[in-house]
Amino acid sequence: MAKPTVAIIGRPNVGKSTIFNKIIGDRLSIVEDVAGVTRDRIYSKAEWLNYSFFMIDTGGIELEDTPFQKQIRAQAELAIDEADVIIFLTNGRDGVTSDDEEVARLLYKTDKPVVLAVNKIDNFDMNHMIYDFYSLGFGDPFPISGSHGLGIGDLLDEVCKNFKVLEEEEEDDKIRFSLIGRPNVGKSSLTNALLGQDRVIVSDVAGTTRDSIDTYWTHGDQKFVLIDTAGMRRKSKIEEAVERYSIVRSLRSVDRSDIVVLVLDAQDGVTEQDKKIAGYAYEAGKGVIIVVNKWDLVEKDDKTTLRFTEDIYDELGFLQFAPILFASALTKQRIHRLADMLK
Repeated sequence: MAKPTVAIIGRPNVGKSTIFNKIIGDRLSIVEDVAGVTRDRIYSKAEWLNYSFFMIDTGGIELEDTPFQKQIRAQAELAIDEADVIIFLTNGRDGVTSDDEEVARLLYKTDKPVVLAVNKIDNFDMNHMIYDFYSLGFGDPFPISGSHGLGIGDLLDEVCKNFKVLEEEEEDDKIRFSLIGRPNVGKSSLTNALLGQDRVIVSDVAGTTRDSIDTYWTHGDQKFVLIDTAGMRRKSKIEEAVERYSIVRSLRSVDRSDIVVLVLDAQDGVTEQDKKIAGYAYEAGKGVIIVVNKWDLVEKDDKTTLRFTEDIYDELGFLQFAPILFASALTKQRIHRLADMLK
């Protein structure tokens, strides 16, 4: 049996990422007072007492038609499907809102155990603020405080009561690889092409993937952990504080990878930013595979591949050892070869 999976679901600005980070003991998920920061599903391992499980952080669900809301909701629904237990997180200071009721309607449709938590109850004198949340229909609400760490243990005790099976620790024989590159070179599309499902949000807006997204994937008899990272831009181009977190997270993803897949845009060739990104992977001592994406958009003759190969090795002289794959995430041309190259 696989480890149990717990998803945190709720509207924006209830503190999902703060609680997620408290539980996993890390800062894997971005914490900002800006609605819509967490867009994709963020995964991490977690432990509580004798239990080992996976946590999923999700974007906030709301009624208002905000940018990316349709995709955020779809990702949250996927997380609900994947989860064994769901933490329904609310904000005690706001009371029950229409968005909370919308999330509740979504959760009524699932047969998964739902544990209702009321965040921002920072002291015992505020416990009376949880009573309104009984109206949501999920039993006793658990008062917690993400900022002070109060009540998290009681919440996890209740979550773990719903775990039916504990899995024995397995030897970790997975190959970890990360997809790195500039924004809009097609990393998320490449992820979806490899997996055959819409694992991460794909759009042509730079910075759409703000967090690193881990996917557990099996190809043949080999297990992989695929990490799709936020696109790395030059420092002068980074204006949002959120994106600064993304760059750090991308670099951390390289550090915990066995192999790095450098994704280039066939229409742009090798840019200065590509060189800097490739240099970091090289200095980190990682295996590197170069994927030239959007190969279907290039006009070709019988020497096009050779010319591109020579140009890439000329520009990235320190990566002469790295194999090159000319592919298209859109048409899935040669995508299947990447798995064999990773073994």
